[in-house]
Amino acid sequence: QVHLVESGGGLVQAGGSLRLSCAASGRTFSRYAMGWFRQAPGKEREFVAAIDWSSGSTYYADSVKGRFTCSRENAKNTVYLQMNNLKAEDKAVYYCAADSQTTMVVGGKGLYWGQGTQVTVSS
Repeated sequence: QVHLVESGGGLVQAGGSLRLSCAASGRTFSRYAMGWFRQAPGKEREFVAAIDWSSGSTYYADSVKGRFTCSRENAKNTVYLQMNNLKAEDKAVYYCAADSQTTMVVGGKGLYWGQGTQVTVSS
């Protein structure tokens, strides 16, 4: 069982930065692929980024490549999403997801999900 809690959301001006954190409970955090998704009002949830548990390989949506960085710190059971050069279209609720299989996380079918943290970008 893995319990996920996101934090770090808030209001930022366009062009600014935020770092989201997702703290996970559970002793086997290091063996879970972790990912970030977002959902804007009136839109479907979409994949943002993911990180593999064994290789550390990262995956990104085209819309955030070069601006967002996903990383993890297994000793702290935490995964991060560093978001730079934020745009108005990045405004959404951001969710953390976890699964033992990276493909499940990337596909939006992760077994565990957090409650989300709001990111608002003002123009």
